[in-house]
Amino acid sequence: MLEEGQRTANDPVPVYDRIGIGYVTGRQPDPRWMRQIERAIGDGVRVLDVGAGTGSYEPTDRTVVAVEPSRTMIEQRARGSAPVVQAVAQNLPFADGEFDVAMAILTVHHWADVDAGIAELRRVSRRQVVLTYDPRLHARFWLCDYIPEIARFELGRAPSVERLASLLESEDVRTLRVPANMRDGVLIANWQRPQAYLEPAVRACCSGLAQLDQHAVDAGIRRLRIDIGDGTWDRRYGHLNAHTDYDGGYRLIIAEPEIDCTAMKTTSNTGYADSHRYVR
Repeated sequence: MLEEGQRTANDPVPVYDRIGIGYVTGRQPDPRWMRQIERAIGDGVRVLDVGAGTGSYEPTDRTVVAVEPSRTMIEQRARGSAPVVQAVAQNLPFADGEFDVAMAILTVHHWADVDAGIAELRRVSRRQVVLTYDPRLHARFWLCDYIPEIARFELGRAPSVERLASLLESEDVRTLRVPANMRDGVLIANWQRPQAYLEPAVRACCSGLAQLDQHAVDAGIRRLRIDIGDGTWDRRYGHLNAHTDYDGGYRLIIAEPEIDCTAMKTTSNTGYADSHRYVR
C-alpha cells in the first residue's frame, strides 16, 4: 500500500502490477499513524500523494492528487478517492511549487532513482512529508531469524533514514512506533502475533516477503510454525508481549526548505485541477 512500483532495466513492469493484487484488503490505514501524518501535513491544502497505491493515508479534508505507476494499484482505489495520474516519482508532471505538501508514504524504497524522486518532491511542493523505515532495524526483526533473506533484501533496497533526511535537508525525523494492535499490515505489524505470518494473505501484503524467493519464505514459515507449536517462539520472543508498541524503524521525515527558484525546471503551470491527464 502507498508504495510506488519500481521499473528496472530487467523488468519494465511496476512491482505492484505483479504483487499488488488484494493489497487494499490487508493494508488499511492505522488511525494512530494517520493522525501523525495529518499533523505533519499541517495547514497544507493542496496535497500531492506520490507512490499513492490505494490511497489509504490520503487526507479526506484536503484537495489531493495522487501519483501511482501501477495500474493494479490504481484499479484498487476506492470510488470517489482522489484523482490519480499514472507517473513515477522521478518525473512528476506538475509545475514548480504547484502543491503545498508532497507526501510519500512507504514508497521511497521502490523508487528507481531516489535522488531524482526527492528532488522532484522538493520542486513541486513547499513541504515534504516522507514516511520511510530504517532498513537496519527491519533487518533485526525476529522474523529475519526465520527468513534471513528479508534482512539482506531490505538492507539492499531501502535508503537509510539519514540519507533521505539529508536529501530533504531536514532535521525533523519522528519515530512512528508500531502498536500491538496495528491495523496496517506492514512487515512488522504482527511483531506480537507470530501466527499471523503463517497466513499467505498476510505475507502477500508485505512487499519484501512477496518479492523474495518463495521457497526460502516457505522454509522459514515451516520453521516458524514448528516453533509456535512447541513453545520455542514464546521462549525466545515472548518478552515482547509485555509491551504495547514496538520500534520497527518507521520514521516520518518532515521538510519545509527554502525554495530556490533558480534551480527549478520550467514547467507550464495551468493549475493541477484541470491540466493533467487523470487515469481514474
